[in-house]
Amino acid sequence: MRRRILQVSAVVSSAFTLATAAFGIAASNRLMYVKKKDENLILERETSAKRYDEVWYANVPKSEQWIESQNGYQVKAIFLEPHATKRYAVICHGVTESKVNSFKYARMFEALGFNSVVYDHRRHGDSGGKTTSFGHYEKFDLKAVVEALKLHVGPGLTFGIHGESMGAATTLLYAGMQDDADFYVSDCAYSDISEQVLHVMRTTTRLRTPLALKLASFFMRLRDGYLISTVTPREAVKKIMNPVLFIHSLPDDFVLPQMTMEMHDLKPGRKALKLFEEGAHAQSFNLHPKEYEETVAQFLREHALLEPAIEEKV
Repeated sequence: MRRRILQVSAVVSSAFTLATAAFGIAASNRLMYVKKKDENLILERETSAKRYDEVWYANVPKSEQWIESQNGYQVKAIFLEPHATKRYAVICHGVTESKVNSFKYARMFEALGFNSVVYDHRRHGDSGGKTTSFGHYEKFDLKAVVEALKLHVGPGLTFGIHGESMGAATTLLYAGMQDDADFYVSDCAYSDISEQVLHVMRTTTRLRTPLALKLASFFMRLRDGYLISTVTPREAVKKIMNPVLFIHSLPDDFVLPQMTMEMHDLKPGRKALKLFEEGAHAQSFNLHPKEYEETVAQFLREHALLEPAIEEKV
C-alpha cells in the first residue's frame, strides 16, 4: 500500500511539475514574444493620418546605418538631417510599433531645429534580436545608437532622447545608467514593468493573482537571462540629473498616468510635467500635435537648448 501511495504521489508531483512548466513557458512566451503590429498597417495608419509624408521622406537628407548591438545583433537606424546643425534627437518607439511611428516626432524636432535618429527596437522592424525585454536589453541598444551618433557627429554634439511608452521606459532606464543626453522626453512610460504587466493581466484576463507573473518571471530568467523585477524606471529616474519632460494623457487606462506623476516626483533637479486632458495610451501627440510641440519647445527654451533663430519662431 505504501509503495502504491508513493507511486501515485510521484505521478501527481510529475504531472504538477509538467503543468507548472507548461504554464510558465506559455506565460513567458506572451511577454518575450509579444505580438507586434503589422508593419504595412503601421505605415498605412501613419500615412492616412498624415503623420508620415512620403514626399518629405523622399527628399529629406538621410542615411541608413546598421549599428552593432552588444547583445549580438544589428540595429537598423536612420539619420534624418534636414539641418546643418549638431543638435539631434534620438527617438525610441513603443512596443509592437516600428521606426515609422517615430517619423512624426522627427518632423516635430525638425520644426524645432533638430536633426534626428529613428531606429527599430530589437525584434521590431528591421532590427535583429529574438525577444522583447521591455527596456532591459533595449537600453543597451539605445546606448549603441547614441555611441553611433557621437561618432557620426563628432565634437560639439547636443542631443536629447524622446521615447514613447516602452521607448520612454527604455529612455529612462538608459538615462539612469548613462546620463549623457542634454535632455529627455518621456511620453507615457511605465514606472515598473512588473506592476504594468499585473495591471494588464487584471484588466484584460481572469488572472488576478501575482503568482502567474512570478512564474512567468522565473521562466524569463531561465530563458532570456534577466529578472523582470529589474525593469524599474521608477528607480532609474532617481539617478537622472539632466532635465526630463514627463508627458502623459490623463484618460490613459493602459499605462496609468499615476506612474508618470510618481516618476516626476521622484526625479531630482530639473524636470517638467505635462498632462493632457484627452487621449488614450500614446495618443497625446496624435490628438494635440501643436500643443505637444509647444510643450517640448517651452521645455527646450527653459534649458537653453533651442537655437536663437528657432527660438524666435516658437
